Amino acid sequence: MLNSLYHIFRNECPNCHKGKVFADKSFFFSFGFPKMHEHCSHCNFKFEKEPGYFFGAMFVNYALTVGQGIITYLIASPFFDKTFDLRIIPIIATVIILLSCFNIRLSRMIWIYMFKNYSM
Repeated sequence: MLNSLYHIFRNECPNCHKGKVFADKSFFFSFGFPKMHEHCSHCNFKFEKEPGYFFGAMFVNYALTVGQGIITYLIASPFFDKTFDLRIIPIIATVIILLSCFNIRLSRMIWIYMFKNYSM
């Protein structure tokens, strides 16, 4: 599990762990929609198995966003007097928007690693 997380955050191919999945140089600080390679440059592993393959990654992205929203609320709530102050909503929205580009990449990597061939 930790080995897979290591390779996910390093943007490495799930098959050979040598090629890169995304064409962007920085996995963490790239803005805009990610540009993916179609195949691994080292082992020729195809990342998008079929049209609409990454539709399921949207659900992973949703789970990441909800988790980040809850964590942001738990961190920010002690700074407010009321249990649920409406001023916390812009803080949560800002964090979610700032992490959205990172979440797209991370959710696609998690999706690829969830459905890689583990029989090797």
